[in-house]
Amino acid sequence: MKKNLANLMAALSMAGLLASLSPFVMASEPVEAAVIRVAAEGATTQGDHDALAKLYEDAATELQAKVAEKKELLEHYEDKSYLYGRRAQDLQSHTHALIRNYEKSVRKNLQAAAMHRQIAGRLKENHASAEASMPEALSGL
Repeated sequence: MKKNLANLMAALSMAGLLASLSPFVMASEPVEAAVIRVAAEGATTQGDHDALAKLYEDAATELQAKVAEKKELLEHYEDKSYLYGRRAQDLQSHTHALIRNYEKSVRKNLQAAAMHRQIAGRLKENHASAEASMPEALSGL
């Protein structure tokens, strides 16, 4: 009976550890990465690139909210470290790492959004210049 209880406690501890590490893994990957990746592969028009830029900006906004949340948590860990005993430093360093990863992802998402806005701007300019030269081409017929 004690052995089964010990195995159960070990399994729950491992599940807790994996659950606590899952945000760490997800922090390095942009939010909705698969959706954005698929959309980026098929982007050809100005509207497509504008929509992609919006997706990247929304992802950055979500990550910035997570950064703020983790900073509050870090402040709590630093102010109340006596509540966590030996785990306090581990919790603080883990939260620091999460914040760094979220901030890195925010920068990457904002860079990708700026790039897609730039592409959309170029496509708009090309479309405008093509429309401007269209009547000249038709008048020569």
